[in-house]
Amino acid sequence: MSETENRRAKPRAKAGASNTAPPGLAARELSVDLIVSVLHDQRAFDETWARLVAAPAYKDLAGRDLGLARTTAANALRFALPLNEVVAGFVEKPLPARQGRVAAILLAAATQLLLLRTPPHAAISLAVEQTARGRHSTHLKKFVNAVLRKVADQGPKAFAERESFITAIPDWLWRRWTAAYGAETARSIAEASLREAPLDLSLKNLGEAEDWARHLGARQLATGSLRLSESGRVVELPGYAEGAWWVQDAASALPARLFGTVSGIEVADLCAAPGGKTAQLAALGARVTCVDSTASRLERVKENLHRLQLEAEFVVADAAQWQPGRSFDAVLLDAPCTATGTIRRHPDILHLKRDSDVAALTQVQQRILENAARLVRPGGQLVYATCSLQPEEGEQQIARFMETHDTFEVIPIADTVAGVEPQWVTFEGFLRTLPCWCPKTLGDNDTGNDEHPTKSGMDGFFAARLRHRESG
Repeated sequence: MSETENRRAKPRAKAGASNTAPPGLAARELSVDLIVSVLHDQRAFDETWARLVAAPAYKDLAGRDLGLARTTAANALRFALPLNEVVAGFVEKPLPARQGRVAAILLAAATQLLLLRTPPHAAISLAVEQTARGRHSTHLKKFVNAVLRKVADQGPKAFAERESFITAIPDWLWRRWTAAYGAETARSIAEASLREAPLDLSLKNLGEAEDWARHLGARQLATGSLRLSESGRVVELPGYAEGAWWVQDAASALPARLFGTVSGIEVADLCAAPGGKTAQLAALGARVTCVDSTASRLERVKENLHRLQLEAEFVVADAAQWQPGRSFDAVLLDAPCTATGTIRRHPDILHLKRDSDVAALTQVQQRILENAARLVRPGGQLVYATCSLQPEEGEQQIARFMETHDTFEVIPIADTVAGVEPQWVTFEGFLRTLPCWCPKTLGDNDTGNDEHPTKSGMDGFFAARLRHRESG
C-alpha cells in the first residue's frame, strides 16, 4: 500500500485537541498528498489529482481550496530541488526515518513562503497543525515550527542566491538540453518549462473561432488554437457542455494539421490517448481508427468524443504489433516518449523520468514506427511526433528510419502550414517547437514571445511528415 493510501482518509486532531479542522487545512493536506504521491509513490500528477479530488476527504472542497492545493503542489514539484536545498540549510540533523510526511509538509510550506508569498503565520501554523495530526510526526511539530520560521526569515535570500530555473532541472536533463541546443537556449527552455502554462483549446468548428474567442475572453492563435490566461474550472467554461472544444496545447495540435485535407480519408491514430488528435481528425471529416494499448485510457477518449459528438473506431492494441489486415491513407503516430517538452503542464516529469528512459523509449518508438510504416498505403502519409525535447526521440529517430526505408520520403513542412513559423522548421524540413517559443496572436504584429501570461510558451514538440512512395 502506498504512503498516500496508507494515511487516514480525513485529517483528525490528536487526542485531547479539537476535532475541528482549521480553515485551509484540507487544502494543505491535499497538496501534501499530491507531493507524496509523486515524490514517494512515483505516481503521475494528473492521475493522482483525479483520484484524490474524488476521495471522501476532498470531494467537497471549494474551488478556491482546490486551486490552492494544485498550485502549491505543482510549484513544489517544479522547484523541489532548490526548495529542498533551502530547507536542508536550516535542518541541523537529518529527519528520522519515522517522520510520516514531514519532508513533504516542509516542502509545501516552503513553496507557500518563497514562491506563493503566503503570509508566514498562515503557512507555518497550518504546517505545524498538519505535523501534529500525523500519526508518526506529532513529536516533530516544534522542529517544523523552528525550521519554517527560519525559512520565512532567511529563506528568500537563500532561494534568490540559487539560479532556480537551472537548479530545478535535474542534472541529466540540463546536460542533454545544453548539448542539443546550447546553454543560452537551454536556459530559456528551463525558464519556460517552469512557468505555469496557459489553457489552450482546439475548436470542433474552426469557423467559429472568432465567436468562441469572444465568449471565452481568449486570444486566437495563428495556429488555430484559442488561448486563455485564466480559466477556472474547465467543465464550467462556455462551450464545454455542448462539445464546442477540447483542451489541447497549441503545439500538440500541430501534428494532426500537417496532413492537410483529411475529409473522407481513412486515418489510423496510434497511441491515441488522451485523444486530442483523434478529435481533430474526426472534426475535419476523417474516418479515424483510434488505437491505444490501455483500455481505461481509450475509454476516456470515447467519453470525450461522445461529449464532442464525434465518431471514431476504437481498438485496444499494442501499436508495435497491431495488424488490422488493411492499410490507411494516413497514419499519425504520437509515440510514447520522455515528454520533456511538457514539463510546464506536467511537473512530475522532473521527478519520474530518468536519463536511462531516453534510450529505452527510443527502442519502443523504433518498434512502433516500423509497424506504423507497414500500415500506410502507397501514396499515403505518415506523421511521426513526440512531445520530447530530446533529439534521440525526434530528429535522430527519423534519420535512422529514413536510412533503412527508401520507400518513404520526407515532405518538408512549409512555414506557411498551420501558422507554423520559420524558426520552428528544421533544416531537414521537420517541425521542432520549444517551450520558450509561442505562436503569434491573430491581429498582432508581435512575435508572440513576450512575457504576457496569455502568450506564455508552448509545449516542446517534434513532428516529421513522410510519404510512402507509389510504386512505378
